[in-house]
Amino acid sequence: MTSLKLLAVFAHPDDESMGMGGTLAKYSAEGVDTHLICASRGERGWFGPEEQNPGLERLGQLRTVELTNAVNALGMKSLHFLDYIDGDVDQADHAEAIGKIVTHIRKIRPQVVVTFPPDGNYGHPDHIAIGQFTSAAIVCAADSSYKDPENLPAHRVSKLYYMVDGESFINLISPFMGNMTFPVDDQVRGEFPWKDWMITTRIDMAEHCSAAWRAIQYHQSQLPTIGALAQMPEESAAAVLSMQGTFYRAFSLVNGGRKIESDFFEGLR
Repeated sequence: MTSLKLLAVFAHPDDESMGMGGTLAKYSAEGVDTHLICASRGERGWFGPEEQNPGLERLGQLRTVELTNAVNALGMKSLHFLDYIDGDVDQADHAEAIGKIVTHIRKIRPQVVVTFPPDGNYGHPDHIAIGQFTSAAIVCAADSSYKDPENLPAHRVSKLYYMVDGESFINLISPFMGNMTFPVDDQVRGEFPWKDWMITTRIDMAEHCSAAWRAIQYHQSQLPTIGALAQMPEESAAAVLSMQGTFYRAFSLVNGGRKIESDFFEGLR
């Protein structure tokens, strides 16, 4: 067996740390090569006074530094940007975006890929788009007739996971978060927790949640998005984060069944 490799594909800086930082830190610490693709540099993620907004370019630079520091704190091996603008990921040319992700998949050659579920966790259009692009890229990466921009050899991913939020976790954090809805076009979207029976995979990463919390702290510009949770002492925050680690196995070429997994690499080790 070649070395184990995990590739996470998300839309914005902070998705990795706030969404699955403990899991990424766990696998990194265990010697798994963990990699991140980020679709944007978070250029529109400003939560301070509008008159102090540094603008798209400067905020993107700031958040790039934040993400680089967070990735290092999680022990990840590489970080790659697709360089779409925050808020416009769903407007990206689909063939181009898929081709970019295919190139990274064929270079990294991961057995496992993790991305957003079809609802983007809470309906964010960027989340939904990058999840769709990633799913399509996995198919294309395995197809030897598909030519990526660098003409790399095909690679078949063995397992695809969606990062999902379970009911118990959402029920715990909701009182700290305030209103978790936001408008998209003429509709209001928000978090829709996954039922326990929908979750296929639970990763025990409690001992790595302090590292995840430190990674979250590097995303200083985004701390207002987690409300009162941002003010918690590390020990309390780590206890909250330990309730993450819930995923849905979208497909696997190496295992199956309804038994709850405890390892992304089950069937591969």
